[in-house]
Amino acid sequence: MSAQLAAAATLSAGTSTGEAVQFWILGTVAVIGALCTVFMKKAVHSALCLAGTMIVLAVFYLANGAYFLGIVQIVVYTGAIMMLFLFVVMLVGVTAADSLKETIKGQRWLALLSGLGFGILLIGGIGNASVSEFTGLAQANANGNVEGLASLIFTKYVFAFEITGALLITAAVGAMVLTHRERTERAATQRELSEKRLREGEYLPPLPAPGVYARHNAVDIAGLLPDGTPSELTVSRTLRERGQIRDVSMEALGDLKALEQRAEERLERTAPGPADSEGSAAGSAKRSEEASK
Repeated sequence: MSAQLAAAATLSAGTSTGEAVQFWILGTVAVIGALCTVFMKKAVHSALCLAGTMIVLAVFYLANGAYFLGIVQIVVYTGAIMMLFLFVVMLVGVTAADSLKETIKGQRWLALLSGLGFGILLIGGIGNASVSEFTGLAQANANGNVEGLASLIFTKYVFAFEITGALLITAAVGAMVLTHRERTERAATQRELSEKRLREGEYLPPLPAPGVYARHNAVDIAGLLPDGTPSELTVSRTLRERGQIRDVSMEALGDLKALEQRAEERLERTAPGPADSEGSAAGSAKRSEEASK
């Protein structure tokens, strides 16, 4: 036992100043992030604090030579799972109307006992690592960090690994069961939805395209109705809320009046006069008499 204690003291004494500074700074950040995860009032802030704590743990893994665990911690847990939690919380939201009544009796005592048991296991593991002989990173990663980790997971700790996987699957199934909502009424058919839109007088045909008489095809220019007024349905609601719609209605009305004026002038030039009308009528009557003969 004395030899093991001496080896542990030698290893602890061999810790460099940089490693000690890194541990105390990042350890403090990790503990603060964990406490903020529990005590933050908003779920989004709690998720962000937990993500920060996981990133610090990944740095610890990398600093101790567990490169595979460090990368998995960042890519899988922080980059995928935590971001998924964050997006779900942001999209679904947590309102004050959520029920705070405990549906399972004694769950607080069970949680307290579980936390106490986990703390005892953690203290026992740290104590065993402190008094036992260290293998060292060079020997543990002799054939690579991934191979060394796989040999431990699937040989010495295979039952703990399987139990952890079963707990995660149970938690996923429980989350799906708790969030599932049974439909209490029959879903409306397509015909019923169409009839409802007809009764409510909603806009049934496709929305008109943007642009002014096909001379401007930009999405930020409202189209004009036959009377020359701009149509609100031809531009995106997002652009309308942002105030990014170009108002060219007066210019378009001026062009429309000029076009109508040119059309009237052209029709007046080509319209037949009174004399031409009488001559054409007499000619047609003469041709009809000759045809009858």
